[in-house]
Amino acid sequence: MSDTIDPRQTALLVMDYQNGIVGSYDVAEEMKRTADAITTVRARGGRIGYVRVGFTDADFDAVPATSQFAAMLTPERRPAMHADSPGTAVHDDLAPEPGDIVVRKSRVGAFSTTDLDEQLRAAGVTTLILAGISTSGVVLSTVRDGADRDYRLVVLADACADPAPGVHEFLVEKVFPRQAQVTTTAQLSELLG
Repeated sequence: MSDTIDPRQTALLVMDYQNGIVGSYDVAEEMKRTADAITTVRARGGRIGYVRVGFTDADFDAVPATSQFAAMLTPERRPAMHADSPGTAVHDDLAPEPGDIVVRKSRVGAFSTTDLDEQLRAAGVTTLILAGISTSGVVLSTVRDGADRDYRLVVLADACADPAPGVHEFLVEKVFPRQAQVTTTAQLSELLG
């Protein structure tokens, strides 16, 4: 693997940076770094993809009682988790632009309930740069699934956040390097050659 990546074959995935999730974390610095990464990738000719979680009425009805989501999607929580809720929209500070890839998921990872893989392959994307909340949720699931789908993976450690800082550190230092290159937003320009 070379030290640089071709931005024309690269997509930055901005995952779960949505109003309802951002409001539950102290992620002002991560959001600023993610916004900077978006600007850098756009300027180099790379693609930007947005992944958000939100459920339609049919999605709610399809969740089996045995699923971990059943406990989270109680009747009182459903309005906040609905795909049309302002809480499930991408945060305005990182909002998509026309031509960006935008997918809505109903599970943890970016791929399993979306057509993200098809859209990326149609665009000639072979490398994914990941930024997201949470490190132990969407980022971990997408690293694992993306590796199985043979993408080259780069995790922007300082554009990811987790409710448990120790878990974030463990994942970016010990787990992700097995399947992804871990770097920072400050090193992104150099990486994009």
